[in-house]
Order: sequence, then C-alpha cells, then structure tokens
Amino acid sequence: MAELVVLLRAVNVGGRKMPMAELRDLCGELGYEEPQTYIQSGNLLIRTDTAADDVAAQLGRAIASRFGFESPVIVRAAERWQGYLDDNPFAGDAGVEDRMLHLVLAQKAPPPSAVETLEALAQAGERVRIAGDALWIDYGQGVARSKLTPKAIDKAVGAPATARNLRSVRKLAGMIEERMG
Repeated sequence: MAELVVLLRAVNVGGRKMPMAELRDLCGELGYEEPQTYIQSGNLLIRTDTAADDVAAQLGRAIASRFGFESPVIVRAAERWQGYLDDNPFAGDAGVEDRMLHLVLAQKAPPPSAVETLEALAQAGERVRIAGDALWIDYGQGVARSKLTPKAIDKAVGAPATARNLRSVRKLAGMIEERMG
C-alpha cells in the first residue's frame, strides 16, 4: 500500500468551501485509507493501492461532484517528500523567509523554460529555480503583489500547479515521518 501526499489548489478561498472533515470522509468513501489533513488549505495524506494519477483523477471528479467546484489535484509519493526539502535550491540562504519560499508542484514536471518565463515576470527580490519535478519560488518581500500568480505559473509549466510555503512542506514531512515510522 502506497503512502501519498495529495495537494489541492484553491480550496477554502474565494467562496470555495471544503471542510477538511468532509474531505477526509470523501477519501474514505473512495477507499483511501487513513486520510489525514493539515490546516484548511487542501493538504492530505492517504494510503492506497490506487496509482497516483488515478487518485488525482478520481478525487478531482469526486470533489467537483461533492463540493460543486473543480480543484486541481496534485499527487506525489510520500517517500519523495523529504527529497523536495533536500533538493531545495535556497537551503542555507540566510535571506530567505520560510513563509516567502514556496515549493510549487504541478500535474507534470516543469520544463526548463518555466524558470526563464517566470523570472521575466519576477519583481525585485523574487527568484525562481527548478529542482527535479518541482519549482521553488522565493517571493522575497511578499506574495500579495507578485506577478508570479497561479495563472502565470500554470502557463509557464503547462499544467495546473499548486504551491506550499516552506513551513507547510516541513510540517508535511514531519507528518509523513510519523506515519511511516
């Protein structure tokens, strides 16, 4: 049975309500075992024999049916999660704030051109790097006024993507460690 990390984009913002208890219940109905959520922004751990791509498709359809809106679903093997932290290109950079550094994962790996495309939009202090199948964005002074928006990231990557700040990435790594022993 595989341990998976499931990330949902744009839940519990802009009127797109999804109580995490209801998400966990939905996962149980789909046959995913031990669903566990972290905060209200669509971070989920599950155990299942279902392939990651199939989980993304099944859960995406079920969310649309149950909650009345579409939310891109990004799925990764939990065993890969610590590797994202290990591959963080900004690790050890004293000028980076955890809340401003974001891991960006998409439904497919970003092409090398995504960095150039996004850096062309970046404002002072913002940096973009690719590491394996992930992008890392240092938003420098803040996310609110950045031109590195979800729409711009999706376009540069060529697929729906979602981001988590470094604090959330670390918290999920800790939860995975507890679950996997």
